[in-house]
Amino acid sequence: MHALKIPSEETSKLAREAVRVFTEVRQDHAPALVEVVADGDGGSRVTVPIEAFELLMELLTHLANGHGVTVMPVRAELTTQQAADLLNVSRPFLVKLLDRGEIPHRKVGTHRRVQLEDLLAYQREDDVRRAEAAALLAAEAQELGFGY
Repeated sequence: MHALKIPSEETSKLAREAVRVFTEVRQDHAPALVEVVADGDGGSRVTVPIEAFELLMELLTHLANGHGVTVMPVRAELTTQQAADLLNVSRPFLVKLLDRGEIPHRKVGTHRRVQLEDLLAYQREDDVRRAEAAALLAAEAQELGFGY
């Protein structure tokens, strides 16, 4: 796992410029590979697949907006505190979700570990449940003439 803290204004400025240039490249054509040149002695060049380019664009967009970013593999295993932080809930609340079987986990000794992909699946399902509940409330408000 690699975390980038809140970027400096200079980093955000450079990221905004990179996003602008990369967006122009994507609009001109849909590349399958992208060549990246590193500044410095000899200008080292590396070709990266478009999937890596898309991830780089997402990372730069967050940095351009002044947001910190954490990068981790989907198969990463998280502690309960890391999982709680990712869901923006308390650790005790997350432990209750684990104990109720709402999110799969395994025990390593006395410690619980959560697969990132399981956590993201729970988050997607929870987002759908909340969107459905909001739509239902909005429909009921319309029926009752609350003007929402």
